[in-house]
Amino acid sequence: MKRYTVLSAAFILFAFTKPAVSQSPGITPAQPIIASANVTAERAMAMEAENPAIAELSVEKAFEDYIDDSFDRMDLRGKGLKLDIYRKAVIGFQNLKRNKKIPATKSVLSIVDFSKSSRQKRLWIIDLKSEKLVYHTLVAHGQGSGNDLATVFSNKINSHQSSLGFYVTGNTYFGKHGLSLKLHGMDAGFNSNAYQRAIVVHGADYVSNDFVKRQGRLGRSHGCPAVPAELNEKIINLIKDKSVLYIDADVDSYSSVYLDKTGALTQFAAENKTFPSSIQASI
Repeated sequence: MKRYTVLSAAFILFAFTKPAVSQSPGITPAQPIIASANVTAERAMAMEAENPAIAELSVEKAFEDYIDDSFDRMDLRGKGLKLDIYRKAVIGFQNLKRNKKIPATKSVLSIVDFSKSSRQKRLWIIDLKSEKLVYHTLVAHGQGSGNDLATVFSNKINSHQSSLGFYVTGNTYFGKHGLSLKLHGMDAGFNSNAYQRAIVVHGADYVSNDFVKRQGRLGRSHGCPAVPAELNEKIINLIKDKSVLYIDADVDSYSSVYLDKTGALTQFAAENKTFPSSIQASI
């Protein structure tokens, strides 16, 4: 993971800023910091502290580098995950942590891309702390959402459709599918009825390559993100008790308060000890 000190962030700004035409006392948000032999590390820190726009740019650069670099290090593109979906999932993860929906110690993030065929592995379970892709596997969508492809989504009870958005995992229980994991939908209007609809993570025999060979697609659930039966217990024990699950698809109408990038930057700066409190406070 790349970590940027205030000095290195300031250096980046210096390197790509054209010299000013005229000198003026002080720095305003409309003015760039101009590199010169007289600018010391202490002065750069002071200018950043005085200039919220520059402070935010420094943190944003580090945050975007973190997303891009961790995506590459885990070879998530090679595993079929889109960078844009990963970015949204990480932004939501940071905001959920900032809003204390998940503990500060949590690092597991699960991502589903329902724009992909059910025949493809479209569930990625990632440990952001160790930057490790723990599981990459099949996952079913609801029978009301489509056949091989999920094309429609709903938050309505008895719709048997999948729901998009951010979830926080809850407690486990034993039901008709064996060990199952309750989900709490975080996005009002999109998945906020998940708990009442009994939308849970559970294992199913119809989530398998053998089923795909027989039917040409996965089997479908009543809206639950069902996983392969042989991985069910391992996956549930990894993601239970307040980790983040993000379900994405090619739907323009989806929106979420947890996709607020400013909030994500605030959380990122608070967690990144290379950014002093003066910069964190200015964001």
